[in-house]
Amino acid sequence: MSNPSSSWVAQFNPGDRVEIRPRDVGFRGSWYAGTVVRREAKNTNRYVVEYDQLYADESGEKLLQETLDWVQLRPPPPPPEKKVQFKFEDEVEAFYSDGWWEGAIIAEHSGGKFAVFLRGFDEQILLEEKDLRLPVQWVQGKWEPRFEQVQREKENSNFSKEVMKFTQGMQVEVLTDEDGLKGAWFAATIIEPSGEDKYLIEYKTLRNDDDTEFLREVIRACNIRPCPPEIIVVDGFKVWDAVDAYYNEGWWVGVIAKVLINSNYEVNFIEYDEKTTFNQADLRPHQDWLNGKWVVP
Repeated sequence: MSNPSSSWVAQFNPGDRVEIRPRDVGFRGSWYAGTVVRREAKNTNRYVVEYDQLYADESGEKLLQETLDWVQLRPPPPPPEKKVQFKFEDEVEAFYSDGWWEGAIIAEHSGGKFAVFLRGFDEQILLEEKDLRLPVQWVQGKWEPRFEQVQREKENSNFSKEVMKFTQGMQVEVLTDEDGLKGAWFAATIIEPSGEDKYLIEYKTLRNDDDTEFLREVIRACNIRPCPPEIIVVDGFKVWDAVDAYYNEGWWVGVIAKVLINSNYEVNFIEYDEKTTFNQADLRPHQDWLNGKWVVP
């Protein structure tokens, strides 16, 4: 299937199972499963391929076929040799919208679920572990881990975990797994460390059941982040802008669905598929804390 010469070119045969890098801009950063139908011509390195789950029309009756250069194809990646323990800030490929998309884990949830920032969508999606895999590259006919994965394995082998350390009194935001509050970030203060990579925190807006004092909880470090820097929005938000909306004492991730009058906006909450109207004063540009830096989608 390969020629190990310096000008190596992959060779595929009709019926070969492959992963396809679609050519459309909207699919950049993704891989989709498919099958090689035939070579375009005898002496070319272009192939007609058929997708497994992309269709040629809206009726969904005919699978999409495209003619692509060989560099847009690769065999399906092999399964990992051992079970992968995904963690905060891992670079991953996530199965979403029928394909594998590049992303990064930005939070861990209970029940084996992870909040993943998908770069191709500029969105945060909640996914199960079975829908994640570590990125690999197919180079000269061999599978190689990407640089991030090599670094990850080095860190694991040295037992050094790059988890941010927080200090007493530090002002932070916390992601909670409590029902009805999932997906929101709440302002809090670090009280003290509480075991390995865990901290006792005190919320600044949530109170205990008796309403006698602010609620305290032990939270994993991967669900704690510094408070994001303020971004001044001069000209207002636009449709599709990613925002955080202040609602029920916390910041909820959403997308501007409609621009209204008097600096009001209709916001669609990603995790709950609900729309609510907010004034610009209760919105902020969405930022993700990735690899120790703030990233604006």
